[in-house]
Amino acid sequence: MPMKSVYLDNAATTQPAPEVVASMTEVLETHWGNPSSIHEVGRWARVRVEEARQHVATLLDCRPEEIVFTSGGTEADNLAILGVLEQGQGKKTHVITAATEHHAILDTVHWCQNNGFDTTILSVASDGRLDPSEVKKAIQPETALISLMFVNNELGTIHDIAEIGRVAREAGVVFHTDAVQAFGIIPFSVADLNVDLVSMSSHKIYGPKGVGALYVKKGTRLNPRTHGGSQERNLRTGTENVPGIIGFGNACQLCMERLESAPPAIQALRDRLEKEILETIADVSVNGSRMHRSPGILNCSFKGCEGEALLVGLDMQGIYVSTGSACTAGSTGASHVLRAIGLSLEVAQASLRFSFGRYNQPEDVDRVMEVLPKIVHRLRRMSPV
Repeated sequence: MPMKSVYLDNAATTQPAPEVVASMTEVLETHWGNPSSIHEVGRWARVRVEEARQHVATLLDCRPEEIVFTSGGTEADNLAILGVLEQGQGKKTHVITAATEHHAILDTVHWCQNNGFDTTILSVASDGRLDPSEVKKAIQPETALISLMFVNNELGTIHDIAEIGRVAREAGVVFHTDAVQAFGIIPFSVADLNVDLVSMSSHKIYGPKGVGALYVKKGTRLNPRTHGGSQERNLRTGTENVPGIIGFGNACQLCMERLESAPPAIQALRDRLEKEILETIADVSVNGSRMHRSPGILNCSFKGCEGEALLVGLDMQGIYVSTGSACTAGSTGASHVLRAIGLSLEVAQASLRFSFGRYNQPEDVDRVMEVLPKIVHRLRRMSPV
């Protein structure tokens, strides 16, 4: 009998829902027109795009006209940061972020730093959380933007975005949050967060890759990053990815239906795996906050093991996990997130991320615990330490 595979890398990407695949296939076959065309074929495509926009807005609890479709979370992050800073026209040149941000934020901020903008990269506590009072201290008269992620993609740690947003609002500073690991995964209303800009991604919520969105609160001014058309309120020009957008909208519909039931079920699996790992395997530590975290993410360090060796061992048994962010796959060295929370190089490199999703079942935990202790034991016996 073939080995049953176990996919526990949902923070990297999720399996597209069958309903999403069906909706995209229908669009490719039937509503394939250009939404900017005024004839009937184009009008049908426009109708479907605007229906999808409404679905995204409903899940975020905002107006449809505040949703700008992009190619994904990375483009949304870039549009938010560069769009705000360039809109300032040199009057406000300072941006604040944190050391544990996704590279879509950090690399963009470093680009800004190399091109005449001032940056502050804040440290976080050992659990990965950022104290809102530290954000307040970092604000300067020249501060144009604060950009902080809602849920950390490696740790699952959740920042107090609402309180940080309140600090930003009182200071009159635009506030952006990368909510790629929160949108459609944990319940929240954008109205409660005191945010001006929110990045989202489709493929983290069982939709297709290559599509995402940026929430732009009414009245927030951005410079466009592309030119050559009037699509997406002139902020993201070019013919829309109609099948991707429809798939994204359908994924949002499905998330709305499951937003109350899915997180507790996912968290129960995550908590069970955490408990069994800690009870069965010695010298394991859990990274990040265990109180303020996303329901599906578990990051553990296994002393005396190399994370990549653990990953390969699990992969050979049909169990798919991660050593960190998928966007840094192939890079050498330890995770910048784990180093930023104070882990030694050795401990950081001994870490794995397990991330659960909608399609995981209790038997997936059984399978991991059948295999993982043996791999850890074998690697520790081989270790020279």
